[in-house]
Amino acid sequence: MTPTVSLDRLSTLADSTRSRILLVLERHEMTVSELCAVLQLPQSTVSRHLKVLGDDGWLDARSEGTSRFYRIAAASDEWADRLWAVVRERVVALPLAAQDRMREEAVLAGRRSRSREFFATVAGEWEVVRSELYGSRLDLHIALALLDSRLVVGDLGCGTGQLSALLAPHVARVVSVDASSEMLLAARERVAACPNVALHLGDLEQLPLADGSLDLATLSLALHYVPDPSRAVAEAYRVLRPGGRLVVVDMMPHDRDDLPQRMGHAWRGFAQPKVTEWLAQAGFGDVRYTPLPPDESARGPALFAASGRT
Repeated sequence: MTPTVSLDRLSTLADSTRSRILLVLERHEMTVSELCAVLQLPQSTVSRHLKVLGDDGWLDARSEGTSRFYRIAAASDEWADRLWAVVRERVVALPLAAQDRMREEAVLAGRRSRSREFFATVAGEWEVVRSELYGSRLDLHIALALLDSRLVVGDLGCGTGQLSALLAPHVARVVSVDASSEMLLAARERVAACPNVALHLGDLEQLPLADGSLDLATLSLALHYVPDPSRAVAEAYRVLRPGGRLVVVDMMPHDRDDLPQRMGHAWRGFAQPKVTEWLAQAGFGDVRYTPLPPDESARGPALFAASGRT
């Protein structure tokens, strides 16, 4: 850096107001109006000093909606770092800097207060608001992101491939099996953009998969279609590696006649003793059965999640 440029940067920081601004923006990014409140200066004065600092490379800025937030520049040169260290030591000692810090805390408290006011207003509707903003599957995507990316997962009874498509971005490979060629055709279209999904036609009671070929297997709303659920659970055990895990999501017992008649269900849900018995007989350990909280928008029977480890 030439001496002229160095002196220009020194001249920029020679103004105590600009140095105070940098000290505030070193701790928190702020808008012009927030800086006005902290420094107790009119907007025109703060804006003028921000322009000088920005032109000299001391500031970064970002836009968020109609607001513009400023912060001290993240990347600088060695001379600027040394210069700011010297100036900062002087500015921190100013009585005005201490007052700025107190007003800065008040501004931040105001931000938190506005957030609390917002949540107090929408608390009763927050789930709807969040779903409108981020979709209804946010929690599911968070859970899927926790999966080990090296896993080979079997989506047993994959249907139209909805779960397979959700799993694919988070694991090494998804092996999807279904007994319906029509369902697999729909699944093929859904997972067309997922090269790590392999589709197989086959019965859950006789899986077309090799022994110990999966790390994790799911039977999601599939077991109630199977004539012999215990055999399907045993087959899942066969295709899992040692230490693998099976997750079953299905209906709890119900007395609805329309589901077997209209949707071809072979079973009216499963109670905990029967499910845990099937898992234990197949060889699974660490067996769990957990009723799932009801979805207010769902019109079907209550669901459970069961799991076991090989």
